[in-house]
Amino acid sequence: MVYLADRASFPYGAKSEEALLSSVERAALALESLGASSIILASNAPSVTVLEPLRPRVSVPILGVIPPVGAALAAIPRDHTLAVAGASVLAHSDALRQLISDAAGDQAHRVHAVAADALIGLVESGAFLDRAKIRRPIAGFLAALHERSPQVGGLSLSSTHLPWLAAAIAEQAPDLTLFDPADDVVAEFAPLTTRGSGRLVSLATASRSHPIDEFHSMLQRLRLDITPALIEL
Repeated sequence: MVYLADRASFPYGAKSEEALLSSVERAALALESLGASSIILASNAPSVTVLEPLRPRVSVPILGVIPPVGAALAAIPRDHTLAVAGASVLAHSDALRQLISDAAGDQAHRVHAVAADALIGLVESGAFLDRAKIRRPIAGFLAALHERSPQVGGLSLSSTHLPWLAAAIAEQAPDLTLFDPADDVVAEFAPLTTRGSGRLVSLATASRSHPIDEFHSMLQRLRLDITPALIEL
């Protein structure tokens, strides 16, 4: 398994869809050149907004991470609403509006998108590793969420970063049902796997804002035995 952390492309939330497509295409072609037989685009924003135009540019199967709108609505009371939290480029996109319309049908009025760039930034920077640093930003996000939709009962963590904050969110909002879109892509990917054993190769890009040393430090603090090699795309 090859894991690529394209940190040089952070933050996704500030990119246009055109820039996002260019960024993920560059990463996908790099993975394909390294021998990948299938690819998971493990980021919600490009999965929703640019996955379809990306697919014909890559010759191997490429899967995305999609907000589980239909399943989430079915799991919460009918008088409650669902918030889909993600990067601005996702939250403000026509693609997400269409996805919500298709998945929710006549219940689409119960779903609203929320930009969560501030929370995503807590993970990108590594601040999420210190619970004291994230308590106030999460409280502010939840207060704004409940002000906008007092009946909110579900929150889709529709950024790959946000599940890292799930425990802290649940601590402050125990009545809010959280949904992780990554759960579905695991099941979708299963038929593409083969039996056996192997190894994990970890690669990372870096920038002045997100240096490789910062990433190494986060992995160590998470007690993950991963040493990413620095590459350029």
